[in-house]
Amino acid sequence: MQYILWFDRITKDDGATVGGKGANLGEMTKAKFPVPSGFVVTTKAFEKFLDDTHIREKIQEILQNTDVNNTEQLVEASNKIKSLIIAQDMPMEIKSELAESYDAFSVSGEVPEELRALISAGRTYALVAVRSSATAEDLPSASFAGQQATFLNVKGNKDLADSVKKCWASLYEPRAIFYRAKNNVSSSSIAVVVQRMISSEKSGVMFTINPANGEDNIIVEAVWGLGETIVQGEVEPDHYVVAKDGAFLDKKVGVKDRMRMRDYASDKTVEMPVPKELVNAQVLTDNELAKLAEYGLKLERHYGRSQDVEFAIQKGRIYIVQTRAVTTQSEKRDVKMEGKQLLKGMGASPGVAQGNVKIIKSMDDLNKVEQGDIMVTRMTSPDMVVAMSRSAGIVTNEGGVTSHAAIVSREMGIPAIVGTGSATQLLKDGDIVTLDAYNGVVYEGSVAVAKPHVETVTAKTHTKVKVNLVFPQMLEVAGRADGVGLLRIEHMIAKNGIHPSKLVREGRMEDYIKILVDGIRPIAQAFEGKPVWVRTLDARSDEFRNLEGGEDEPHESNPMIGWHGIRRSLDEPELLEAEFKAIKQLHDEGLANIGVMLPFVISVEEFEKARSIANKVGLYADLGIMVETPAAALYVERFCKHGIKFVSFGSNDLTQMTLAIDRNNERISQLFSEMHPAMKKLFSYVIKVCKKYGVETSICGEGPSNNPKLVEFLIREGIDSLSVEVDALDKVRQQVAGLEG
Repeated sequence: MQYILWFDRITKDDGATVGGKGANLGEMTKAKFPVPSGFVVTTKAFEKFLDDTHIREKIQEILQNTDVNNTEQLVEASNKIKSLIIAQDMPMEIKSELAESYDAFSVSGEVPEELRALISAGRTYALVAVRSSATAEDLPSASFAGQQATFLNVKGNKDLADSVKKCWASLYEPRAIFYRAKNNVSSSSIAVVVQRMISSEKSGVMFTINPANGEDNIIVEAVWGLGETIVQGEVEPDHYVVAKDGAFLDKKVGVKDRMRMRDYASDKTVEMPVPKELVNAQVLTDNELAKLAEYGLKLERHYGRSQDVEFAIQKGRIYIVQTRAVTTQSEKRDVKMEGKQLLKGMGASPGVAQGNVKIIKSMDDLNKVEQGDIMVTRMTSPDMVVAMSRSAGIVTNEGGVTSHAAIVSREMGIPAIVGTGSATQLLKDGDIVTLDAYNGVVYEGSVAVAKPHVETVTAKTHTKVKVNLVFPQMLEVAGRADGVGLLRIEHMIAKNGIHPSKLVREGRMEDYIKILVDGIRPIAQAFEGKPVWVRTLDARSDEFRNLEGGEDEPHESNPMIGWHGIRRSLDEPELLEAEFKAIKQLHDEGLANIGVMLPFVISVEEFEKARSIANKVGLYADLGIMVETPAAALYVERFCKHGIKFVSFGSNDLTQMTLAIDRNNERISQLFSEMHPAMKKLFSYVIKVCKKYGVETSICGEGPSNNPKLVEFLIREGIDSLSVEVDALDKVRQQVAGLEG
């Protein structure tokens, strides 16, 4: 078959063909996990559908003319594209293969023997679940939770074909378009999973690490009925904590008053009240918990990293229906606050936030949420992602740490408290509240936060441990970090919503300078006496296209190696001049700890041109470069001779450029390794040369945040500092102290 792949023919490396979900289902099937059988309608089918119907260009035109930050435009564009897809006929070759596969599936060995004769005679068909499986989902850094569609209890060839088309159309749900834009995913295709339907009496989600506080335990949440109830956060699930040695550590039985079930009379999914005797009853038995924990550990070992697992239980048998990497991992904080407590829930996405309450009772209320508000709702849904991105914090009545609200909030870095029970009743629009999302408490008014006590290593290390920062609200780490190894300005610009080129074209350079000064100042102040390295603008052409004024951005075939970094800054020197003026203004205010780092530099000539622009505006700050290409690494001695003060490895890009691997390509992502011998040789060479000239060396890619072997290697080679993601700061400092001790 050209357009269908059965699970047993798929591995985790086939993501480009079957999407993230399909690849993991195939991988688990091959590894003999209890996965319900099924097949995938591949991305090749979707691409043929677009080509045969000649709608690809129409879709691109609609997207290019849509501002994703404008909710009305976003919804209108989504409706146009989905209607366009649904209105087209499925190509006959795809429809024929789909029907043939479904017929074979319906009489498979998983159907009871007594039903096979009826099935083969055409009097009934197997019930299946039809799930979207996009190529840009279940990635290591973003789950894209709930962004595409799922259809349960699908039966018959016509319903199956219609469901597949609806899954294709769901690639362009407003939430999916927005989420891709915010995660800088420029292109995505979609496959469709067709899987035997599990009419579960129990279901849930398991994490093999606690994503809310980083504790290395297994977290299981469970509800009655089908899994949509827990994923959507519609009830308070049971919450279990199991140690990895099998010991049961904690149990909280939730109030589960609603569930989704299969109606055996109609074979449809229906929502119904949970029987009274089960509302407050424990869902999982001890044996089921132990077996789930065993599966979780096996999956973690198989994939080599923490897993987010969905399961279903039917007639006592456990099925694994999905797994993916845990995309966020926070650390525990001992936050102390004093004030009037209004509500208590579960801290699902850690952090502290203050703002005005906006109660969201329906989708019509989403436009009420303005930048910095506290969004309060019964539960979030994927359609709320646009409004969630504007909020400073989120509070829900229902849901657990595995719900959509929790996963997406953690990925967005937005503090969230779930399962409060009555937030929408007790809080009112306009109330000022403070969220302690470490401990799940909502306080009345603005409450001061005592400096957190961190139960980790606090000893000074010879190798400095710095942080990568984006927003000022992350400043709680200032007392524990040795500085900022990378301060990105792109998010300050995106938050403002206007393309900086538009500001310069309109003679509003001062507005651009103010955006940067206001964004950098609080960080430089918090890190007084410690270095703060600000990276000049490094936005790819596809990242700012959706900003106001971004419609003139060029369309590049591969923006990742295109017109960005210093090469763009020198082509648009007014922007670079504004950035240097902003830093000069901060120096004049006494914030002399700010240095400037130039991205994507490949020649000394670029460095000298940038320095001349800095000198032109009177800025004589320390200048450094990012080492993101083999050219910069091999050329580093010339940079040292020309007076650089600092180099920082951009290990993501350097690995990509050295190994010729597109890190967004699932087909070859397993080859991506910062510990490749060629990478180790480049690291060693740059560190050795920089030591000779007294130039500080650092690294600010994702590598040191999640690769202990890389940390050990770099320290052994003599690197001066490591700059890590905020949630990895204490873990890496502890490792460094151990290695140096």
